[in-house]
Amino acid sequence: MTSVLISGCSDAKNTASAGSETNFVAGDGSIEVVAVEKRVPAPDFTLPTLSGADFTLSKQLGKVVVMNVWASWCAPCRAEAPALQDVWKKSDQKKVQFVGLDTRDSDAAAQNFVDRYGISYPQAIDPEARVQLLFRDTLPAQAIPSTLIVDAKGNVAARILGATTEAALRSVIDDVQKSTA
Repeated sequence: MTSVLISGCSDAKNTASAGSETNFVAGDGSIEVVAVEKRVPAPDFTLPTLSGADFTLSKQLGKVVVMNVWASWCAPCRAEAPALQDVWKKSDQKKVQFVGLDTRDSDAAAQNFVDRYGISYPQAIDPEARVQLLFRDTLPAQAIPSTLIVDAKGNVAARILGATTEAALRSVIDDVQKSTA
């Protein structure tokens, strides 16, 4: 199975944002990596993408999958978008697959976000946060943004709550890849 990283606007204190960007929990940037022997299989899912194709997690088996939960209205999501794209561009795409999980957004707003930040990895449409709920018993994406990583064997391996940086994301991906090599 594939590893998935999901990122979201989350706060460990579960505080709602103020102002025009409401209805999300802001993350604290905390990173949790699961020991190999404690990892459990990631729940499989298929979602449509903005490009009109489908993204199926189980079809990524053999790759680390980085799933980033985001929304166009989320300021931390906008802040981390360039870092995610940079890591994706620098990754060996035979071994790593990124997917964005756009939540609580319109397709038009999501496409504008993708175009604005030049995001080239697939963007799955998950308006009701269905995939986030699938991970509730493992490492739930408790914030927007949140990033979940599934290892190459298809097990839930790591989570970043809140906006991430290029260095932090690259480090987590490298750790997950080494742990299942």
